Amino acid sequence: MPTSVLLPILALSSCSPTLSDNAFTPLEKRAVFSLALVLMLRMLGLFMLLPVIALVAAAMDGQTPLLVGLAVGIYGLTQAALQIPFGVLSDRIGRKPVMWLGLGIFVLGSLLAWQAADIYWMIAGRILQGGGAIAAAGSALAADLTRSSQRTKAMALLGASVGIAFTLSLFVGPLLLEPLGGQGLFLGSAVAGVLAMLLLLRVPSPEQRKPSNYQITAVLQPQLLRLNFSVFVLHALVTSLFVIAPSLLRDKFALPVADHWMVWLGVVVGSLALILPIVMKADKNDRSMRRLPLAIAALAAGMAMASQAGDLQMLVLAMLLFFAGFNFLEAAMPALVSKVAGEDWRGAAMGVFASSQFLGAFFGGLWAGWVNASWGPERVFVVAAVAAIAWYMMMRLWVNRADEDAEPDVLEEIN
Repeated sequence: MPTSVLLPILALSSCSPTLSDNAFTPLEKRAVFSLALVLMLRMLGLFMLLPVIALVAAAMDGQTPLLVGLAVGIYGLTQAALQIPFGVLSDRIGRKPVMWLGLGIFVLGSLLAWQAADIYWMIAGRILQGGGAIAAAGSALAADLTRSSQRTKAMALLGASVGIAFTLSLFVGPLLLEPLGGQGLFLGSAVAGVLAMLLLLRVPSPEQRKPSNYQITAVLQPQLLRLNFSVFVLHALVTSLFVIAPSLLRDKFALPVADHWMVWLGVVVGSLALILPIVMKADKNDRSMRRLPLAIAALAAGMAMASQAGDLQMLVLAMLLFFAGFNFLEAAMPALVSKVAGEDWRGAAMGVFASSQFLGAFFGGLWAGWVNASWGPERVFVVAAVAAIAWYMMMRLWVNRADEDAEPDVLEEIN
């Protein structure tokens, strides 16, 4: 799952007093904007499948509801497994070789899924698609090519590119499904991957690599563990939504697949309009941590409403509420990780956070497919709502105990 489009807003607003002090040099501008396009193309090729892949997988030979769920979320397993190793490998052999390797694996996986004869080959293709775990190497390359005074701005722009890709994917996928055909979307993903590889040629190579100081034991402090657990649950929930919602829109509410993009666009734009004022106020007052339980409550309410949706309007309202909470959490939690983590091991902390995120996507697809096969789609929403309620209760306790676990200097930032 992607970083929200609100993440760059948080990052930029938190450093706005310094943005006018210096501008990108021509080299920095070329590096950052080229990298942003590389990441946007790669993530668009992956994310545009999310709104429709459950429908495509359900039409494959040998499919079952469990295998459909696995096809939706399996990419998260390889993403989770390779984020940290690819980041470490980039320290040894260079950032760009690792990024070309990851993009090449992604293209091969897309082509395999395009030619898949049954659900099992599609799942194999999705596993390879997840092998394009280049986020850590891309962020490290951006850090290598920018001055410290411009680094936050650079990371915000990279986050913006991923957020744009996620937003576009929610209606690009349904729009292209009919002209390209179900499996033809995977060919579109492969084309996006090849274009990203070509754009990577425009990114300058750093004069020398900067070794990363990975201290895995340091990222096991309670605040970070809670945030890692939270992003795991968050992406399990949103993946479960994409396992069930496309078929409900088509079958239960008789909405043509070609029109699904209107629902997703309305949900994303509407949720951003709802949550943006809260995000900006929370960031201004450093109250993001205190707002987390409220956002989780919105997730739980959205899933509960979806389980009882008797018409399309109620389902859209439920998804609007869900994505309002999702967008806030997607923006707030990475920002909190960057604040809690120390300067020397921030990269390691973000790597573990990203691995937790993609691992959640894998398990979300797996359990949603299993519950759907056993008890039906409405029960997926029920189980998701129960999980969100339990998460809400734990987060309330965690926020109340944050003062006891955090260091004094961290408290000043998050409380």
